[in-house]
Amino acid sequence: MSYQWNWGVFLQPSAAGDDTYLGWMLAGLKMTVMLSLSAWLLALLLGALVGVLRTVPNKWLSGLASAYVELFRNIPLLVQLFIWYFVLPELLPEAWGNAFKQSNPVFQMFSASVLCLGLFTSARVAEQVRAGINSLPRGQKNAGLALGFTLAQTYRYVMLPMAFRLVVPPLTSEFLNVFKNSAVCSTIGLLELAAQGRQLVDYTAQPYESFIAVTLAYIALNLIVMALMKRLEERVRVPGYMGGK
Repeated sequence: MSYQWNWGVFLQPSAAGDDTYLGWMLAGLKMTVMLSLSAWLLALLLGALVGVLRTVPNKWLSGLASAYVELFRNIPLLVQLFIWYFVLPELLPEAWGNAFKQSNPVFQMFSASVLCLGLFTSARVAEQVRAGINSLPRGQKNAGLALGFTLAQTYRYVMLPMAFRLVVPPLTSEFLNVFKNSAVCSTIGLLELAAQGRQLVDYTAQPYESFIAVTLAYIALNLIVMALMKRLEERVRVPGYMGGK
């Protein structure tokens, strides 16, 4: 193989002269973590709300929640990203659209990416929450209502605490997907981990080292997430459910 390996390339000064190429990779890793955690927080909060609405007896609310899930789950992620970044500013009131387009470019790309990833993932989280609620014995809801709780209180104090314990394992997969899907955001210019890897290739012509480093960084992120979620699952596990003892 004629390829010339050079792992020392990461310690060389970057083309801009203000950092090393390793600094570029670390900056991309930081952006990926910030983007993914922000999107996950949005997805978890909104997904939990939509998931609950999908199970309520009100047909209008459950219908709207179902339409939300189908909309965001069935449009490709890349298409949604382009809509949020390129199309939405043109649909907003002129003053708002101009303010967004004149703001810091990094803010534009980051906010559009957070909204895209967060809303796309929230539809998948909603389905996990709905499945968790529907898997509960019907007697739990009836018992809460019989105790004098309102329907909202029954969800809050009886059903949701148990449902969320049951859906921790599938939510782990969705959490991991946020980190992996964040690579799509490089298509609008956001310099997250994958984009920094490609940029390093452009400046150094060392593709193997660059993408091996990117791959290892994603693996490390996923291992950390899995370890944290596994610990959470063990702490909230209910005896008799999902492998609980």
